[in-house]
Amino acid sequence: MTRQTKRTKAWTGDRLAAHPVGDAIRLVKENAKAKFDESIEIAVNLGVDPRHADQQVRGVVNLPSGTGRDVRVAVIARDAKADEAKAAGAEIVGAEELVERIQGGFMEFDRVIATPDMMALVGRLGKVLGPRGLMPNPRVGTVTPNVGQAVKDAKGGAIEFRTEKTGIIHAGIGKASFTDEQIAANVRALVDALNRAKPSGAKGTYIKKISLSSTMGPGFRIDTGSVSA
Repeated sequence: MTRQTKRTKAWTGDRLAAHPVGDAIRLVKENAKAKFDESIEIAVNLGVDPRHADQQVRGVVNLPSGTGRDVRVAVIARDAKADEAKAAGAEIVGAEELVERIQGGFMEFDRVIATPDMMALVGRLGKVLGPRGLMPNPRVGTVTPNVGQAVKDAKGGAIEFRTEKTGIIHAGIGKASFTDEQIAANVRALVDALNRAKPSGAKGTYIKKISLSSTMGPGFRIDTGSVSA
């Protein structure tokens, strides 16, 4: 039995109903029955076609309640900037030697940050980091001279979002142990960020569907009007 089938069988209510955000969060938490603290995940269906450059959606948002998970940060920098990254809490810091380790298969990190002067080196990692969504990019603040703040943001609740080929945004926005208010604040922050990132080429309904689920639980639709400004 697939995980999705298990999720579906765990809930016998109306699968098509859209709930106010508070009710959806309550239902997700009630159905998070695993023996570990399940992650809370959101899926947002956008009315865009990412194959077109003017319909791509990408950015970063600081979740006010954090993510509830430890984020391991790697920073590609030298000298004073390397020291700044270490002081801010980055677990892995280096220059040429770190790039070589990553090329050799080292992937023990969740976020990669680089200073602008290192991009010639970082460019070698496109084929390794790109498919994993880890390639540093100035648009989402992971290529920056202010590496100390970037490390603090990554550890404090900043997440990147990017449309998949089907026009869907997936993101982890908390844990089942969070309060309803903490999860709701994160949902609203992400939806606000998506609205601000609306591309010029998007036509018609932009945010078409929002679903919330836990790691092992069923998904529940959120009434988009209950979270949109």
